[in-house]
Amino acid sequence: MIIKTKNESELIDELAKLINDKSEEAITKNGSFKVGVSGGSLVKFLSVALQNVKSDLSKWIVFFCDERMVPSDSEDSTFGAYKKELKGKVNLNDDQFVQIMQGVTVEAAAEDYAKKLMKHFGEVSLPKFDMLMLGMGPDGHTCSLFPGHKLLEETEAWVAPIGDSPKPPPERITLTFPVINNAGCVVFAMAGASKAEMLRRILVEKEDLPATRVELSEGEVVWIVDTEAGKYLPPDHFTK
Repeated sequence: MIIKTKNESELIDELAKLINDKSEEAITKNGSFKVGVSGGSLVKFLSVALQNVKSDLSKWIVFFCDERMVPSDSEDSTFGAYKKELKGKVNLNDDQFVQIMQGVTVEAAAEDYAKKLMKHFGEVSLPKFDMLMLGMGPDGHTCSLFPGHKLLEETEAWVAPIGDSPKPPPERITLTFPVINNAGCVVFAMAGASKAEMLRRILVEKEDLPATRVELSEGEVVWIVDTEAGKYLPPDHFTK
């Protein structure tokens, strides 16, 4: 599904509607909403969108689709960015965020995060997130899965370490494609002309890039794009 919006404000409204629907559905069915978030522009979008979400935020469990191996007070920390942006705006407590262990090797952090996922999802072959909110970089990467990197072919691990990220900082952990593609819903929210050419390559040309590989086994991938980001997409690509 590709939803075209007039501008960033309308994009945020559509994102809020989708989050509200999916979170209420999950809470009604399972008693909680298990959601994975990414960094970048999504942090800003969510700091506004979540103020318009009516579901019970106390039932949310928030995971990270990827994270940098940096202290939480670093400007590179995704958790730190959410803590800063959401404070005083959204009633999510720090302990609702399942955080990455810092101050250890990237391999140890990945192993620890996989254990944390297992604690919340149980002894399953793959965790099934209710929703993952992903970003897309200018090279088509998503999470910390970069073009040409060996992690694109990971088939077993839930969480993988990366020590040679082409985008700094180099040490990160990331969810893998088996986990991403097992989610109930994945949403990409894209605004601005800088996203337009890459969106064309992914959604029209179907070029083999990491973001193109997000294809759920069950569930739906939703792209919400503003006019500028979607300017190279043919009209028949849009759901609405």
